[in-house]
Formats: sequence, C-alpha cells, structure tokens
Amino acid sequence: MWIKNKESNNELQITSLNHKYFRTHLEDSLSLGRPLLIEDVGEELDPVIDNVLEKNFIKSGSIEKVVVGDKECDVMPGFMLYITTKLPNPAYSPEISAKTSIIDFTVTILGLEEQLLGRVILMEKSDLEAERVALFESVMKNQRSMKELESNLLCRLTSTQGSLVDDEALIHVLQETKLTAEEVNQKLKVSAHTERKINVAREEFRAVASRGSILYFLIVEMSNVNVMYQNSLKQFLNIFDNSITKSTKSSVTDERIANILSYLTYEVWAFTLRSLYERHKILFTLMLAMKIDCHKGLISHDEFSAFIKGGASLDLNAVEPKPFRWILDITWLNLVEISKLSTFSDVLTKIEQNEKDWRVWYEKERPEEEVIPCGYNSSLDVFRKLLLIRSWSPDRTLSQARKYIMESLGSDYGETIILDLDATWAESEPRTPLICILSIGSDPSPQVTALAKQKEIPLKSVSMGQGQEMHARRLIADSMSGGGWVLLQNIHLSLPFCNEAMDALVETENVHDTFRLWMTTEVHAQFPIALLQMAIKFTNEPPQGIRASLKRTYQNITQDTLDYSSQPQWPPLLYAVAFLHTVVQERRKFGPLGWNVSYEFNQADFAASFQFIQNHLDDMDPKKGISWQTVCYMLGEVQYGGRVTDDFDKRLLTTFTHVWFCDVLLRPGFEFYKNYKVPMSKNLQDYIDYINGLPSTDTPEVFGLHTNADITYQINTAKGILDTILNVQPKEGGGGGGETRESVVYRLADDMLEKLPKEYNSFEVKEALQRMGALLPMNIFLRQEIDRIQRVIKVVHSTLCDLKLAIDGTIVMSQGLRASLDAMYDARIPECWLKVSWESATLGFWYTELLERDAQFRHWVTNGRPNVFWMTGFFNPQGFLTAMRQEVTRAHKGWALDSVVLQNLITRHNKEDLTDSPPEGVYVHGLFLEGASLDRRTGKLLESKPKVLYEQMPVIYIYAINTTAGKDPRLYECPIYRKPQRTDQKYVGSIDFETENNPRHWTLRGVALLCDIK
Repeated sequence: MWIKNKESNNELQITSLNHKYFRTHLEDSLSLGRPLLIEDVGEELDPVIDNVLEKNFIKSGSIEKVVVGDKECDVMPGFMLYITTKLPNPAYSPEISAKTSIIDFTVTILGLEEQLLGRVILMEKSDLEAERVALFESVMKNQRSMKELESNLLCRLTSTQGSLVDDEALIHVLQETKLTAEEVNQKLKVSAHTERKINVAREEFRAVASRGSILYFLIVEMSNVNVMYQNSLKQFLNIFDNSITKSTKSSVTDERIANILSYLTYEVWAFTLRSLYERHKILFTLMLAMKIDCHKGLISHDEFSAFIKGGASLDLNAVEPKPFRWILDITWLNLVEISKLSTFSDVLTKIEQNEKDWRVWYEKERPEEEVIPCGYNSSLDVFRKLLLIRSWSPDRTLSQARKYIMESLGSDYGETIILDLDATWAESEPRTPLICILSIGSDPSPQVTALAKQKEIPLKSVSMGQGQEMHARRLIADSMSGGGWVLLQNIHLSLPFCNEAMDALVETENVHDTFRLWMTTEVHAQFPIALLQMAIKFTNEPPQGIRASLKRTYQNITQDTLDYSSQPQWPPLLYAVAFLHTVVQERRKFGPLGWNVSYEFNQADFAASFQFIQNHLDDMDPKKGISWQTVCYMLGEVQYGGRVTDDFDKRLLTTFTHVWFCDVLLRPGFEFYKNYKVPMSKNLQDYIDYINGLPSTDTPEVFGLHTNADITYQINTAKGILDTILNVQPKEGGGGGGETRESVVYRLADDMLEKLPKEYNSFEVKEALQRMGALLPMNIFLRQEIDRIQRVIKVVHSTLCDLKLAIDGTIVMSQGLRASLDAMYDARIPECWLKVSWESATLGFWYTELLERDAQFRHWVTNGRPNVFWMTGFFNPQGFLTAMRQEVTRAHKGWALDSVVLQNLITRHNKEDLTDSPPEGVYVHGLFLEGASLDRRTGKLLESKPKVLYEQMPVIYIYAINTTAGKDPRLYECPIYRKPQRTDQKYVGSIDFETENNPRHWTLRGVALLCDIK
C-alpha cells in the first residue's frame, strides 16, 4: 500500500510472476522509465529478471540497455523495481539477498496499534485526526524551512571572503534566519501544545486499537497451527471498520468503547472460528481469553507459562519428594511448578497436612464442580482454579477452561458456532472465493448444491485432477459472464491452477453479480497464501458420536433400499453394518487404546459392505440361512480389514465381527450395549426415530472400552491443545520482564551437566564383560546397550557445552543449537537427542530416565547380572528377550531356537522382595497394565479401577519352553509396547494372562502392557 501511494504519480505498473503479460510489463516499465511492482513472489524468482537485479547494463551511447530473456531493452531514468511477498518468514538464497535490498515490512504489535488508533479516531473523531495530520505536515514543513535557512547560512559563511562585518547580504541573511527561527520555534511550541491535546483525546480510544492489535496477531499465530489458517490484514481491517460503524452508538465515551470492544472481539472470534477445525476451536478461544487477560494484567507471564508447560522441565529426583504414593509423578511436578507462584506458595504444605481432603477431592468424578480443599475454593478466581485443576486432573482441564472462557469473555463464547452456509454466501462478493478445508468424512458439496437449488442459481461443478483445468477454465469464464456458481472439488490436486483462478478473479473486468467460486481442498503446505488470504474459509466436519454418525449414514438410505430384499434379515443386518461402521470410526478418538494405527475408514468401506450384504442375501439358500463365517470374514478381513495393517488391530476388528455378526444379532432383545438395540422394522422412519432417541454422548463402553478410556481421551486432547499453544508462542527474548530464554536455558544446562554421568571407560567395560563371559548372549546384549547409552551421553554433553558457549558468545549460535535452546526452554527434548535415544513426555522425565538407565548398566557391569531387570531401561527390549531364549536353548541339549517359545508367570512379588535370580529365564519389573487391573492374589485380569489408567505390575517371571503346540485359547495374549504409542516399532513381544472373562472382552478393552507410560 505504501509503495502504491508513494509511486501513484509515476504511473506504477503492478504485475506478478505468473501474469500472462509479465514480460510485456517488465519491458514497458524499463523502456518508459516507470516503476514496476511484482506482487506475491515465492522463494524463487524468475531468471528473466536476473540481469535487471544484477544491473548487467550495456552502455550504448548515452543510453543504458539490458537483456531481458532474448530481447534487448532500454533502461530509462525513473525505472524502479519493487518485489513483495506474502510469505511470513521467507528463506531467500544468498544470491537473491546479494542482488536485492530485503526490507522487513511485517507489521509489529505497536505499529499496528498506532495504525488502528488512527482508523478509530478517523471514524469516531475525524476532525481530530485531520487536525493531527495537518499539524504533522506543518511541523515537517517548518522543520524543513529551518534546515534550508541553516544550510543557506552555512553556505554563505563558508563562501564569504574578507570581513564578515562588511558583508551586508550575509548580515541580512542572518537577521532573516533569526526572525524565521523565532517564528518557527513559536509555531513548534504551539504544535507541541496542540499535539498533547490531540493525544489526550486519542488515548481514550487506545483500548480499541490495543484489542484490535492483539486479535490480529492471534489470528496470524493460528497459521502456525495449520498452514491453511491464513488471514490478511485487509480482511481484518474490514471487520475492524465494521465493528466501529455497526456497534451500538453512545455519547458516553467509556460506554462507546465497551460497545466497540465487545462487537469487535465477537466478530473476529466468529469469523476465525468458521475456518478452524473442531479440535482447534477451543484452542483459539482459550488463547483469545488468555491474551486479553494477559494484556489487562490479570494474568502474569509466569502464570501463563506454568499453565502451558506445567512441571515438564523439572527433574523428579531434584525436587522435594512427593509425600504420598497415590499422587502421580507428573501431578507432583506440576504442583511443585505452581508452588513457585505467590498464589500457591504454600500449596505443597497444605497437601501434606490435609491428605484426606485432597484425596477425596481428587478422586471425585468432576473435581472442578466440587469445593477445593484448604479454602482455595473462595480465595482463587476462575483462572487460578484452572491452574490447580490442570496440575491435579489434566482430564478436567478443558471442562474448567470452558468455565474460564465464559467467565472471561462471556457466555456466548462457550457455545460452538454451527456453520451457516447461507450467511457465509451472503457475506461474500463475486470476486471473493469460498474455500472449504476438508477433513476425513466431510464433503460440503451436497450442502452447496442444496443452497444453489434454494437460491435458484445454476451450479456447475468439476472434480479437479490431471487434465481437468480446461473444463474448470471454461466453467469459470462462462459463469463470470452469464452468472452462476462454480464448484471446484479437491483443488489441491491442481495447485498451479489456483493462481490462474486467482488472477481471473482479480483481473476480469466485468463479473456477473451472481457469480461465486466455491472450492474444496485438503490441507496442503504449498497452497497459495494469497488465495487463502482473499477467500472466505470454512470447515464442515462430520459431527461426533454414534447418534450423529448413524443419522448421517441413514440420510443416504431410502425406503426403497430397505424394501430391496424380502429377506427379514436385511434391515437388521444393514443397521448392524452401519453400527459397526460408526464404532470403528469413533474408536479412533481414543488414540492407541482405540486403534494402534488411526485408519481412515470412510463411506466407501460402508458402501462396499452394504453391497456385499445385499449380494450375500440374494445368493443365500433360505434353508441354510446366513453364512456368518462368510459375513465375518468379508467385513473383518476384506471390506474394513483390508485397510488394517497391524496384527492386533486385525484381531480387534475380527473380534467385533465375531461378537456381533452371529445368530444372536437377529434374536429379539439383542443389544450391542445397554440401550443400543437393533430396531426390528422394515420402515425407514422407525429407524430414524430410533436413532434420534439415542444418547447424544456415548460412554466408551459402547465401543468395548472401559469408562477410564474417556479420561485418557480428555488428557490427550488437553495435552494436544497445551502443546500447540506452547509451539506457537513467539521465540524472542524473555517475556513479561522475567529472565531471558538464554539465561533460563544456561542455568538448566549447568544443572544437567552437573548430574550427567561420566562416559564409560571402554577398557573397564571390556574387562568386566570378559569376566562375566564376553560371548554369552546376555553379555553381548549388554555391550550393545552400553554402546548406545555412551552415544547418548556424548551427544548430551556436547550439546550442553556448545549451548553454554553459544549463549556466552564464544561460538556461533547455529540453527541446530537455536532449535535445542527453544526445545529446552519449552521443556521439550531437543531433536538431536531424540535421534539417538527414546521418546518421553517431557524433558524432565527424559533426563531422569537417562540417569536411571545409566545406573542399571553401571550396576550390571560392576556387580554382575541383576536379580530383576528393569525392562523400560533397555534400548532394545526385544533383543533382551531373544538373548534370554538363546541362553535357555543353549542350556538344553537338542533344543532348537525356532521351537523355543516364551512363557510367563505373574508373581506376587515386588522387585525389593527378590534377593536371588531364577535358575532359568529372567525376572522383569517396571511394566504397566493399561485397560485392565490385576488381581494380585490369582494373577488374573480384572476390570480397571475408576480413574486408575495404568496399574504397575508386580515382578513377571519370563522363561522359555520347547514346544510346537499353539496358544491356549482361554488365555488372553497381551502385547507389550515400549511406549503408549502402540505401533509395530514399539512392539516388544506378548505375554499371556489368565482371565475369568472371555479373552475377547479384553481385546475390545484394548488391554496392553507398557514399559513406559510417560
């Protein structure tokens, strides 16, 4: 805008690199001596302008020439080249940086605040702003005339020859300068007085400008959450201006400001929310509430940090030990962190002194609704209660966060906004595209088609892909001239065409009033930012829950579909397939407890299963009835099972099909779960009525899981939101006047270096291994593990030392060191450490684990083989179990490794109780049971205890036997994983559990053993 205003009198030519007349514009500007502005470039520039940038001009007489492509052009005086980009943080090559002057024109918070203040005053008190601008111009003019007089005087003084007293002209200039200076100073004094008066009046509206600036920068931050959340300053200014013109007027200034603030905040919130995915809506609203409260001074920077980070950077061994075993490690670290805030300075003491009260409160189903012990209920406001809840019960964080949002911003912000396509369309203009950002299972096409029909506007659509650009081009051109809507589906498959469509919208002179361009796209990192910034964006995610999902499925089923087959089994079977379709999709939200791998089950899977059931009933012999074996195989192994890659997920899916798809399904009174029946009817309306009567929220037990699974889901959701907030925080300097990032990390590095174990002495290790038997399988395994821990210690040591030197300024802060510094400040594990080690929830837990792993290996090397092994502390636990199998095989003559299988016995002992190692096999400890509980007396599986997500296992005795017999079907085969993410890479092996229930019950519960729960 500044460039356009500056060059407005010089016939500025505006173009872009992909404009069809770009070369012509460049040649004309060069030969006519006009300024040229190339807009929206990426990180690569067109080589055709290289000669211009490098100033490779050829002198021809008095005229300079330059070669542009294959053509020689004159370079006339007056030619200027401006290039702009919309990329937020472009990384230009050193060559481009050398050829051009790169200026950062990004608006700053204070700069934008001043701009917005000017806009408010211009609209609210236009005479005041006009007076300020006139005053500014007169001050500049007066200062310029003073400068000219001084220059003139100096020039005379230097050029005068002879006596200065005899030079009458000089004396005359001196007198004139003196008079003018007095006059100018007088005017400047008046100006300063007037400026103070104007500023007092302007400052009244400062609150509006500050709020606007906060809101804009929050919207900009959202593009770090998802690359598609791009909004332009132009769009924002439009909302800002509307909030001033459309909000309720009042003659009382304070009331008027409150009205503008309320209208502006809500409009920006609603506008942004429409373009966000469901999971990011609460994130945005929470950040909005906290940013506004931080600006008002209601929340300090330390409190904000404690909320998003918790005790993630603390080392469990370095803090005050937790007083009671029932308090979780992470809970205690969170409490230690908030105890550093003045509000909670005595919280640790109060917990120690009032254990019973705190435990009763903690074990309540919804502690945020209950009275907080020790008088905190009355002394804390809603945000400080949120801090306490986040520390104690991460699963209730979002529930309390909603309370805080409604208290801070108002009850309107507690409700989610339902997409209104009609209103979205009404808001648009012919040149504004409407873009739907797609997600799994969402497609706005039917709604757009229905809206076009309702408005009686013709709609033409094309599904983009290779070769479809020509049709899209024709449709856009026809609709622009004749009116109507164009829908380009999956535009991300034809990204180059996006720029062409954008140019058509901007440059076509006459566009029909009814023309609209609708697009659907998946998230794509290369999607043109300029197109996103000029568009109205919206998301259209499928609703959550069994009722909503079944409703959506039955929307596409007609009465004719139900009447298709005369077989009585057809309607209930169809409903059962729809229910299975819903359950396999809904289980995804529970993460690894639901499915080890998150599969994209979609409408196509349901359609294929629907078709199969139809065909099967058509070919069925009425005497034999349904072949359930065939149905289970086709659904569990082919239609849905075809997507499934994990063996334990395949077991889960076939369990669902075998439990539901059998004769029981067709018997009256069958229930998938309590109150989830199969309606026995041939009437479509009966099914729709039944579905509408289902609960709006579902207990995890409907999906086969324990009610605790919902706690896991809530914890993961809250963690995802807090991690995202942490990742989008600005990385510069210290915030809120506290310590700088560098000094915090320097102190942390010092502390870590002090505790870091020393490197292993290779000679000592070799000697110890020789003593124990260097070629024994277990000792070979130990040597490999020591090699890996040695590597970790080296990398940690060098990173910490380099970081300290870089912070001191002794060495250069490289990109890698900067990334490590940011990670350590955010209590995350630096990338270079992760590559050589293991994952963990926080830096504090990771470092504690490093020390504990090292302690186990040093003890093994020094004192010989441990009685009980801590399995979590191994890099390769599978290798450990294989080494044990080899050891047992070698001890028995005639045994072959292929036929030796692992067996296990769940003991009643804790590791402290065992003073001897077993004669054969190994004792292991440190495993956690997820999805079930253990009867310590019998070693059998039981249902989980309420609110206990993981149960620590006693010592397990693992040994090996020589057998070719299969598994006992009465036992539940329980997989062991190294981490909570249950992927093939984390899989260690399996052990068998005895159970009173059918093993299928525990398969649906998602029961597994984890080496580490952090």
